[in-house]
Amino acid sequence: MGSLARKSALMICGDYMEDYETIVPFHVLQAFGIRVDCVSPGKISGDKCITAVHDYMGYELYTELPGHHFTLNFNFNDVKPESYDALIIPGGRFTELLSSDDKVLSIVTEFAKTRKPIATTCHSQLILVSAGVMKGKKCTAFPSMKPVIKLAGGVWLDPEPVTTCVHDGNIISAIGWPAHAEYLNLLLRSMGANILKSQSKAVLFLCGDYVEDYEINVPFQALGGLGCRVDAVSPSKRKGKKCVTAIHDPEGAQVCSEKQGHNFMITADWNDICIDDYDCLVIPGGRSPEFLVMDDKAVALVKEFAEKDKIIAGIGQGKLLLAAAGLLEGKRCASGHAMKAIVKVAGGLVESTESVAHGKLLTSIGWPALPAFISELASLLKLLVAF
Repeated sequence: MGSLARKSALMICGDYMEDYETIVPFHVLQAFGIRVDCVSPGKISGDKCITAVHDYMGYELYTELPGHHFTLNFNFNDVKPESYDALIIPGGRFTELLSSDDKVLSIVTEFAKTRKPIATTCHSQLILVSAGVMKGKKCTAFPSMKPVIKLAGGVWLDPEPVTTCVHDGNIISAIGWPAHAEYLNLLLRSMGANILKSQSKAVLFLCGDYVEDYEINVPFQALGGLGCRVDAVSPSKRKGKKCVTAIHDPEGAQVCSEKQGHNFMITADWNDICIDDYDCLVIPGGRSPEFLVMDDKAVALVKEFAEKDKIIAGIGQGKLLLAAAGLLEGKRCASGHAMKAIVKVAGGLVESTESVAHGKLLTSIGWPALPAFISELASLLKLLVAF
């Protein structure tokens, strides 16, 4: 893990903020020792905000689906802007409400005066417009924001490609979550981080339909932000096709609820994969491992990574595939309740920790442990985030 500094970021939240645009910076910054305080007007620490999944589902405009219930960890009324090194505002419809909140606007204005980084995505640029800090600033956003940015005196730049961010002074802007890799890289560097690696690294993600939403996207974007080449492959899909993801959220029942999440794009063809081109294999959880474990090609791929002494990481139910490939015998494993019996019958040693590395095998209990998982994986890949 990168050396830790006493850095902190403030995230302004609200109901129906975009799910990815909240959780990706929240988890990834924590992975490298940055405290992230999440607040919302009228709410206190421990209250929840409802998130929204925004993705194109075959219609002219993106669809909005219900996302996770996100728990705030700080009181809005206790915010002191001078105590933070960066401000993060996710996108989503909540920005319409907060754009007329005087306390929110005063926080934005204070960050602008002190020229501390302000990171915006999708529609959250509206809050910067309302705060009067966009004049003369180059900016991008979801395309419907173009006339608003121009009316505010901002310099509009088309978000092409959608993975590109705009960085002007202290303001980082992006069309939305597809640009998270560059967004994370810019945000970390703006906060004083140096991202160091001994050589270029390449990571392969193995997934299928109903892969866990956070467990595929958060580490995928995190590693891209750290400069890795990152590919995702599925034995049944070609490059450019999509996997539907599953949102698993604890909502008070004995097990997590499951809802449809974002679509996740496959970036490589199965038949073009050469294991020698990759340093690491990541297997996210969700229900996709139930499909993959029935596919001999998928199991063989995992075994070949092990035979070639590559780093292999399994999150949540991803350990089912590790068990099928015979990789858990005698290995220390982090496992939640759902996977304990499978880990034990496969000869693994269950440890009561969020994430654990045993040699080149890394396991995690699931998405709540993603900060620890990303930190451990960066360490195994010899990636250093130093302040």
